[in-house]
Amino acid sequence: MPTLLIVHHTPSPNCQAMFEAVLAGATTPEIEDVRVVRRAALSATPTDVLEADGYLLGTPANLGYMSGALKHFLDQVYYPCLDTTRGRPFGYYVHGGSDVTGALRGIESITRGLGWRRAAEPVTVTGEPDRAAVERCWELGATLAAGLTE
Repeated sequence: MPTLLIVHHTPSPNCQAMFEAVLAGATTPEIEDVRVVRRAALSATPTDVLEADGYLLGTPANLGYMSGALKHFLDQVYYPCLDTTRGRPFGYYVHGGSDVTGALRGIESITRGLGWRRAAEPVTVTGEPDRAAVERCWELGATLAAGLTE
């Protein structure tokens, strides 16, 4: 059974709403035979990454960059997972107060170095997530999970 690993840093109600929508999409009953594992960014390990078939990352944009927690996760898994996970699908979502550009650039740069393949457009939200943003997060989770069954 394929595994989707959701690695997130969820320090605010806005990030929590996005995370819950992503999780709901990934675990919708219509998508069968996909194991969804969720880990806080500071507790996720290289073993979690090596055992997964796809990845969904979530972070706030802090001071113009991804959260330190997600950056720490990516630093910890980069070399142990570099060759083994090349080509695996991933997606991500970012919440910011005003600007998420630096966070997007950082995530894209690191995942490109890992050789991961972006399987869906990222979901970016500034301010409070509205209904459309929550629906995009749900679709992101469902897209990543369903893609692992193909």
